Amino acid sequence: MNEMSKALSECGALQFGDFTLASGAKSSYYIDIKKASTNPKVLKLIAELMGETILGMNEKPDRIAGVVLGSVPLAAAVSLETGIPYIMIRKEKKDHGTGKLIEGDLNEGDRVLVVEDVITTAGSSMSAIDTIRKAGGKVTDILSVIDRQSGGEENLSSINVKLHSLVTADELLGDRE
Repeated sequence: MNEMSKALSECGALQFGDFTLASGAKSSYYIDIKKASTNPKVLKLIAELMGETILGMNEKPDRIAGVVLGSVPLAAAVSLETGIPYIMIRKEKKDHGTGKLIEGDLNEGDRVLVVEDVITTAGSSMSAIDTIRKAGGKVTDILSVIDRQSGGEENLSSINVKLHSLVTADELLGDRE
């Protein structure tokens, strides 16, 4: 069991039962990533491992992006770990204030690395990537804590985005499922 799998299990983020995922799919397990990202030790581990992954990439991003709400703590922690500024992507415009979909500074041509908690089909990630691209950002990579191996990698590939993950469902579950 790798370090990330162990940390997710130990903090109680990995749960077994009957669950309906955001994609609508049914699953015998659920990863409560909010339980992990609100635990300082696990959040620090995620930030460190994501930081190492970013350092190993061919081109360092200009911005880290987190999708509201789940991946914003991850984006903030990775920003602190790497010194790379982050932006927050809303799923829909607010009806008050500035009404922006992107919070934080994004410049035309900025290379943006989207960070996610869990990738299943990557639907919400693809929507966030579309928002960033429409605003002039370049997205070629996404970094997730967990890849559920449920079509997300293929869906992202169809829009020319490469998925990197700290742990896959197979690695997380081992022979438990």
